[in-house]
Amino acid sequence: MQIRMVVHQSRTTAATGQMAMLRHKGTLCTCLSEDVFSAALVSQMTHACRAALTGGGFAGTEPVMLAPCPHLPPPRPGLDWRTLNAFGADDRGERFYDACLEYGHSLWQRRHAARAILCLDRAMGADLIGDEPILLAWPMPYSAMAWFMRHTPRDVFIGNPRIHFQHYADRVNGPRRELRRWRAWACWSIARRVMPELPGDPRHVVDEPSLKEIDAKLHRHGIAGEAKLWHEVLSSAK
Repeated sequence: MQIRMVVHQSRTTAATGQMAMLRHKGTLCTCLSEDVFSAALVSQMTHACRAALTGGGFAGTEPVMLAPCPHLPPPRPGLDWRTLNAFGADDRGERFYDACLEYGHSLWQRRHAARAILCLDRAMGADLIGDEPILLAWPMPYSAMAWFMRHTPRDVFIGNPRIHFQHYADRVNGPRRELRRWRAWACWSIARRVMPELPGDPRHVVDEPSLKEIDAKLHRHGIAGEAKLWHEVLSSAK
C-alpha cells in the first residue's frame, strides 16, 4: 500500500507542475485537453446549471463513469492517446508499464472497456525483469483483466475477449514474442472462465493450449511468481 501511495503521489506532483504552467490569472488555457477543459468549465457553474448540463447529455459532458478497478492505479484526469505515444519504440520499461495501467484504467472509467483491455495487453508486453518496484504495487494485470470482464455493464462495448486473445496469441510478433504470446493465452483462459458464454472463432484454426501447457510456458518465459498469480486469478474467476 505504501508503494502504491508513493507511485500515485509522484504522478500527482508531476501533473500539478504541468497544470501550474498552463494557468494564467486563474483561468485555464485553451491548450488543455477537451476532457480537462470541459470538466473545469462545468466545475465553475452554479449547482443548478451544472446539474442541468451533466444530466441531459449535452456536448462536452461525460457520461456516467464506471466504478474504479481496485487492481489498477488511480488515473489522473485528462489522459489521452498521447500518454503512451510519448514512449519511443525502445522505451518499454517500468514507466511504460505504469503508463499503460493508468491509461487503461482511465479508459475503463470512461466506459471504453475494449480499449482498456488493449491497454493492459500493452502493459503485459513491457520489458520488465520482475524486480521493478512497480510490480510490488501493481502486479501483472491478470486480476484487472478478469475484473474488467466481470464488471462490464451490458451497455458498454467489450467485444469478445476470448476471440481477441485467441487471435492475439496466435499472431503476435515483435520483441518478447513468446512471453507476450503465453500471457495472451493465459488471459484467454481467464476469459473462458469468466465469460463462458462467449464463442471462439471457428474460422481461426489454432491449437488451443491446455492449462498445464500455459502454466509451463509462464514458468519458462514469465517473471518470478507470474504463473502462481495467474493460477490464483483463474481459480477465483469462476
